[in-house]
Amino acid sequence: MSDLPTYEIYAIRYAEMANRCAHDNFIFPDDHDALMPIDYFVWVAVGGGRTFVIDTGFDAAMAKQRGRTLVRSPAEGLLAVGFDPAAIKDVIITHLHYDHAGGLGFFPKARFHLQDREMMFATGRHMCHGVMRHAFEADHVVEMVRAVYAERVAFHDGQSALAPGLSLHHIGGHTMGLQAVRLWTRRGWMVLASDASHFYGNIEKASPFPLVFNVGEMLEGYGTLRCLADSPAHIVPGHDPQVMTRYPAVKGRNGIAVRLDLDPI
Repeated sequence: MSDLPTYEIYAIRYAEMANRCAHDNFIFPDDHDALMPIDYFVWVAVGGGRTFVIDTGFDAAMAKQRGRTLVRSPAEGLLAVGFDPAAIKDVIITHLHYDHAGGLGFFPKARFHLQDREMMFATGRHMCHGVMRHAFEADHVVEMVRAVYAERVAFHDGQSALAPGLSLHHIGGHTMGLQAVRLWTRRGWMVLASDASHFYGNIEKASPFPLVFNVGEMLEGYGTLRCLADSPAHIVPGHDPQVMTRYPAVKGRNGIAVRLDLDPI
């Protein structure tokens, strides 16, 4: 793989929900009453002369509406690690839930990379059902539609090589069009699972997160993630607070960001 660029990967924590229990995070929890907080991240991949942001997070108004604690805005988190959202040219949207696509406005110059099926899902018949649209916000979806009309969206269908050493992979399950990101790093092939596995425990126990479009696809997706990554330790879940303790902090940014391409602690 010497001909591939080696990516640095940053996980930037921007919000949390501390008073969450295990029954909120697993379809079949081992302990219904155990506390199991959830963290919210955006990610950055740098390599081959390009910078990719993965997901956009949400703003203070959405944090208040959804009862989440905003530790810092995603834009502030990116700036703290040296990335200016206003200069970013490529943003990968893993799916259109509020916590992953609620900050499109932070990136005025970016092209957004999205699966065909996710746009179809977010604007189609399934949104007639409250349980399906619960984690979507109409304003965010409309903002993405406006980006389409402004020719700022690149659609992908299934697997797509976005750049040397960086590819997108449709997983589905959590939403119809959820995609994971595979990257070549100094550690080998890593996979940012996003909500294909919210927590390490979801994939390790084969117990899906309860907010799910298709349970079968989510379970099959765990196998896909394992095939794409060099090992289970190369898979990074989308919301697990353990990410912040398993990986080394960015120098001077302890509690804000960690480096996923470095060996776990």
